[in-house]
Amino acid sequence: MEKVSIGVIGGSGVYQIEQLTDVKKVNVDTPFGPPSDCIIIGKIKDVRVAFLPRHGVGHRILPSEVNYRANIFALKKIGVKRLISISACGSMREDYAPRDIVIPDQIFDFTRNRQRTFFGEGIVAHIGFADPFCPVLSRLLLNAVEKTDANVHFGGTLITIEGPRFSSKGESNIYRKWGVDLIGMTAMPEAILAREAEMCYATMAHVTDYDVWHETEKSVSIDMLVENLQANTEITKSALTQLVPTIPKKQDCACASALENAIFTAPEHIPQIRRDQLDVLVKKYI
Repeated sequence: MEKVSIGVIGGSGVYQIEQLTDVKKVNVDTPFGPPSDCIIIGKIKDVRVAFLPRHGVGHRILPSEVNYRANIFALKKIGVKRLISISACGSMREDYAPRDIVIPDQIFDFTRNRQRTFFGEGIVAHIGFADPFCPVLSRLLLNAVEKTDANVHFGGTLITIEGPRFSSKGESNIYRKWGVDLIGMTAMPEAILAREAEMCYATMAHVTDYDVWHETEKSVSIDMLVENLQANTEITKSALTQLVPTIPKKQDCACASALENAIFTAPEHIPQIRRDQLDVLVKKYI
């Protein structure tokens, strides 16, 4: 199987990247079932890139139905070390306006019903997650977006809710009191699993709305979300074209060794079936 070190997960409104050339589709089996769709492998400026639509082509998978473990494991299996997430988000602050782009640096998990780890069933691991987004990849992504026409911000806490419904006004106002800056439905457990897979992970968050807290702006709706995402489509693709050639081959950050001291289970007590299932994650450590 061809190895590809850069991956992109497309969120709402991003189901393909026309800039990819020399394209082929691959199906990847995982111990956690099938990923959201075929992985599309192609080139951006002669650099191989793997693309996976998070919700499947045609947007047929709910945020809570996304098989996050299969998606990340499949990308790891083909060699991905850097993963860029493209996500639609609501803004919880006045200065992060619709059609702006934010590169968040923190996260708050408020989901309820999702599988959050590759581990368990005979193997225990506790990863560090103080800085959930790779600072190196996030800065490179910021630099790339700054070269487009987008109004871009760096930093902020992204809260991930279960969905698929949008917030009530009471919830939205409480999230603001908690100090979160953005709201979305898919960053968790994707970011956790990327860290367990020792991938650098960064998010290009597209602000589509002010959720429902704003007194003078319309509350979020699907029409609003789609309209603002479509307006940013070319920015997304231009930013990726700028970003990909700037990513160094060497993964020179803490993400690359996230599991080094995280596995607590004594190797002789790890069931062979779990060793085999998680081989691409744990082989170098056990």
